Amino acid sequence: MHTIYFDNAATTALDPGVFKAMLPFFGGQFGNPSSMHRVGRQARQAVENSRAELAALLNASPEEIVFTASGTESDNMALRGIAEQYGPGECHVIASAIEHPAILETCQYLKRHGVEITLLSVDSYGMVSPDRLQQALRPNTRLVTVHAAHNEVGTVQPIDELGRIARSHGALFHTDAVQAVGKIPLDMAAQPVDMLSLSGHKIHGPKGVGALYIRKGVSLAPLIHGGGQERGLRSATENVAGIVGLGAAAKIAAGEMAQESVQLRHMRDRLIAETMRRVPNAYLLGHPRQRLPGNICLGFAGQENEAIKVLLALDEAGIAVSSGSACGAHHAGQPSASLLAMGLDAVRARGSLRITLGRFNTEEEVDCFLHILPDIISALRPMSTRFSPGSAGVDPTRVSPGKELS
Repeated sequence: MHTIYFDNAATTALDPGVFKAMLPFFGGQFGNPSSMHRVGRQARQAVENSRAELAALLNASPEEIVFTASGTESDNMALRGIAEQYGPGECHVIASAIEHPAILETCQYLKRHGVEITLLSVDSYGMVSPDRLQQALRPNTRLVTVHAAHNEVGTVQPIDELGRIARSHGALFHTDAVQAVGKIPLDMAAQPVDMLSLSGHKIHGPKGVGALYIRKGVSLAPLIHGGGQERGLRSATENVAGIVGLGAAAKIAAGEMAQESVQLRHMRDRLIAETMRRVPNAYLLGHPRQRLPGNICLGFAGQENEAIKVLLALDEAGIAVSSGSACGAHHAGQPSASLLAMGLDAVRARGSLRITLGRFNTEEEVDCFLHILPDIISALRPMSTRFSPGSAGVDPTRVSPGKELS
């Protein structure tokens, strides 16, 4: 059976061009990039070529790119690299309450080591208010970190305005752009971003490789100590094949992103509109307009407790979707922390269905999904509640600056 893969926020299929670029580095081109002989120099050149390709996607300088093993590692490198330069009471970090666990768990770690942490509340769309950030800043605020786009509901944050506010206060601004890179334009030469995290497997590259953009002049404490690779921040022999794959994926994304985003938006908007027409109790989570081109996050009023049944029924029909974030699968059955922070009650926060489209999806696959989904929903037990715009129990205009991380 052909699987219709609608879970591109979790991971993406390896682009054939990426596979072709990587293949030699699993065979004859096996050198260590730190070796001085010809085989080693060839590996070093491949790494540096990929660094340049990734820098081009971000409109950055190659010297501003540090390769890592994942987006999670990149987030850790950014947060710990700043905070660990300060003593107790000298460092305050601000993050949004709906960051990826790679950020929130690192904040918990830093708090245990004396760093002050504030989590910014969000509105019902998952949007961070610049006013809340302004109110949360302190004299010892060293870093603000807000994701570029949310991994569950797809809301795109106003990182330009947030970055300007942080910088005007003298704080650095980091964004976890794992979901955004290759999907929406990001220009490090123009945007007020000091550090940016990304991951290869979200842009049709390989798993096990990521990167951190670090603006010239930003100093970080090393994350991994050893032989001094990657500017001394991440010592270890480089994953040459993975880095080559990430570079190739970045080059392809740079060439195809504009047209690809148009196609994804068209399929996304058609899928949302037709689902609302065919499934009367469906509702959309996240911002209706300021969202990633391929992200759809749905709830089904009165049937949120049946979300796992919807997922499994779609899987049985050959359609792969997810219930919330793939990184939350280790806490299956628990409400999404992000959706709770957006003001949804525990039932709705447990019952979302995330459909994320990617490069290789087609209009015919959307047609198939729209044909199958209504029958699956109608076969569930009858609705017990109805959704209304105010039923999420959140006031999008509230302006509390944030809360301390407990």
